[in-house]
Amino acid sequence: MSRKIAFVGLGIMGKPMAVNLVKAGHHVTGFDLSRASIDTVVAAGGHGAASIADAVRDAEVVITMVPADPHVEAVMLGEDGVLAHVRPGTLVVDMSSITPQTSVKVAKAAAEKGVRTLDAPVSGGEAGAIEAVLSIMVGGEAADFAEAKPLFDALGTTVVHVGPSGAGQTVKAANQLIVAVNIQVLAEAVVFLENAGVDLKAALDVLGGGLAGSTVLERKKANMLNREFAPGFRIDLHHKDMGIVTDAARAVGAALPVGAVVAQLVASARANGDGSLDHSALLRGVERLSGRELA
Repeated sequence: MSRKIAFVGLGIMGKPMAVNLVKAGHHVTGFDLSRASIDTVVAAGGHGAASIADAVRDAEVVITMVPADPHVEAVMLGEDGVLAHVRPGTLVVDMSSITPQTSVKVAKAAAEKGVRTLDAPVSGGEAGAIEAVLSIMVGGEAADFAEAKPLFDALGTTVVHVGPSGAGQTVKAANQLIVAVNIQVLAEAVVFLENAGVDLKAALDVLGGGLAGSTVLERKKANMLNREFAPGFRIDLHHKDMGIVTDAARAVGAALPVGAVVAQLVASARANGDGSLDHSALLRGVERLSGRELA
C-alpha cells in the first residue's frame, strides 16, 4: 500500500533511502538544506518541499535522518520542526543515530501531541542504503513497528523490533562499538601484513573466507587496498557514536576496555584532520603509529 511519506534529511544515507521508498511506490516528499539533494529525490519520481512544515503537513509517516542529537532536537522539537506542524496520529520515525535519552525525550514530547514515534537507526553505510540492504533496529510500540515494517522492508533486509523507545538507539550504539573495533583491528592487520611483505589482496581474500571474515572486511578492504577514503560513513560521525556508546555503557555499569581504547583512536584520527574521511581511514592512524609517511 502506497503511503504519503515526508523524508527530512537527505544526506549520504537519507538520500538513497528516500529514493528507495520512491522506487517501492510510495509518495515521498523530501526536505533538506541542500537543494541538490532534494532535486535527486524529485528526479527519481518524488517531490520536494521548501520547509519541514511543507513536507510534513499532509504526511501519514514522517522519517527523519540527520547527523546527531542537536539536529534531531532542532528538527523534531524546534519552533519550525516536525512536531509543530505534523497532524495528530501521524507516525514519526527517526532513523538518525543518537543517544537513547534523546529518543525517549522526543517520544514523550510527541505523545503529548498525539503523535506516535519509533527510533529506528540503521547499519550498513552508504552502500547498504543504496542497495536497500540495511540492518534496522527499532524501538517503540509493537503496533507502530508493524505499521512501519513494509517501509523498513523497502530499505533493509534485517529489520527487528528490539524494545521500547530508546532501545533501537541502544542496539545501534552496540553496533557502532563492534564496527569501530573491527575496522581498527582490520587496519592493524593490513599494516602488519604489508610490513611483512605479504601479498595484501591475497591475504585479505583468504582471511575473508575464514573465521576472520566479516562484513567490515568485505566492505572496507577495497578502501584499505587502494587508500581511497571517500566517506561512506565519516570518522566525525563515528566519533560522535563512540561518545554515545561510552556514555551509555557508563550509565548501565558496563565496562568497555577495548571500546574505550578504540574511541580514543577514533578521536585521534579526527584530531589529525581525518574527520571528513570514511571510518576505514583509521588505517592512517595505524600507519602514523608505525612510522609511515602518509600520502
